[in-house]
Amino acid sequence: MSESKLAGRFFDAAIGLLQRVRDEESANVAAAGTAVADTVAAGGRLFAFGAGHSSLPAQDVVYRAGGLALMNLLAVPGAVGVDVMPATLGSALERVDGLASAVLDASPARAGDLLVIISLSGRNALPVEMAMNARALGLTVIGVTSVAYAQETRSRHVSGTFLKDHCDIVLDSHIAVGDAELTHPAVEAPFAPASTVVTSALMQATMAAAAEQLAERGIEPPLLRSGNVDGGHEWNGHVMDEYGDRIFFRH
Repeated sequence: MSESKLAGRFFDAAIGLLQRVRDEESANVAAAGTAVADTVAAGGRLFAFGAGHSSLPAQDVVYRAGGLALMNLLAVPGAVGVDVMPATLGSALERVDGLASAVLDASPARAGDLLVIISLSGRNALPVEMAMNARALGLTVIGVTSVAYAQETRSRHVSGTFLKDHCDIVLDSHIAVGDAELTHPAVEAPFAPASTVVTSALMQATMAAAAEQLAERGIEPPLLRSGNVDGGHEWNGHVMDEYGDRIFFRH
């Protein structure tokens, strides 16, 4: 079978975007890593939130081999993605005012903690309100979004603002509006989104920067190991016991 030209073009597009965020977001990634390290060192807790497919990069850093054990998913029921039927309900929930406030109030998040909010467009009520309320509660907020949406679309929040307007640090994914890298003359809609690839890379780069910062301060980063390697379960059990009061994805 011959090689797919479009498959190759997608890899090229994704690689190009990864190179761009590596070069253009390096200072912001370093700042985000420092903020995570500061929170860990100060005894704070880490949370990540994303709605719809933006929840995938958030989940990618929670309870993950090679990841920080302190990262917890701040889940909004029905908004994680395709966990509800019909799936369109998840999109509708992103536009509901007051939902983020209710979730934050019921969560263990408190002043001194850190919350990463992932939203490709950053225009819906849920991520905007989440960022506003989290900062009001005294959390450090890192936003991972495409700034292009704030330049080319209108906010759906009553304030008229975007996620990027309520963050201490913004990581720009540089994804074009519409999140589709490819077109074909015989296909009406553009296709092949790259936002998950790029946003997950930004998240992992931030965690790497945080681990580096902690190590430079003489603090052992609370990292998990794979349970599929010898000694992994024992290592993870030790980490879970030591940091159990800051881990909320277990009972």
